[in-house]
Amino acid sequence: MTATRLHLLTERLSSLFRAEVRHIASEHGLKLVQLEALVFLSMANRYSDTPASLTEYFGLTKGTVSQTLKVLERDGLIEKRPDDSDGRVQHCGVTKRGQEIAAEAFPAPLFTDVPAREDAALTRALEQLLRRLQQRNALRSFGQCRGCRLFEARGTGGRCGLTHELLSKLDTQKICREHEEAP
Repeated sequence: MTATRLHLLTERLSSLFRAEVRHIASEHGLKLVQLEALVFLSMANRYSDTPASLTEYFGLTKGTVSQTLKVLERDGLIEKRPDDSDGRVQHCGVTKRGQEIAAEAFPAPLFTDVPAREDAALTRALEQLLRRLQQRNALRSFGQCRGCRLFEARGTGGRCGLTHELLSKLDTQKICREHEEAP
């Protein structure tokens, strides 16, 4: 496949996806960026539920992230709390109402009708493309803890090899900013 064709297909898929998610956002009185931030925070672990992680993940400015989080907090969709060890760091927890809205938007209904056989093949191909682009551009992977090279399985949860903290089963399923692809 040529780069031109890949570009066009990716752009079109992105447009279809964003149109659907934008519709869901508007049903809840949100802008697309606000819903995307809410979905990210609903999937982020305690190392990634911060404004800095949102800024990096979406490639947004600090100002845009700050304004986005203000709206989500004002609307009762997230709650900010200071980090226990570093008061300069704010964590953004998603409220029950925020979780419900995020669950409506993720996965986008557009993708729920893809047959399982096609879904698996497409997922593998897109994961490979994403990994390649992230490596080439020195970008973080933001993957799940249990898929990290530093993850250590322990019982139903695990332990982070970077922070040496214990992780619950739910923690291991969340997105982590510090994630490093397993070999």
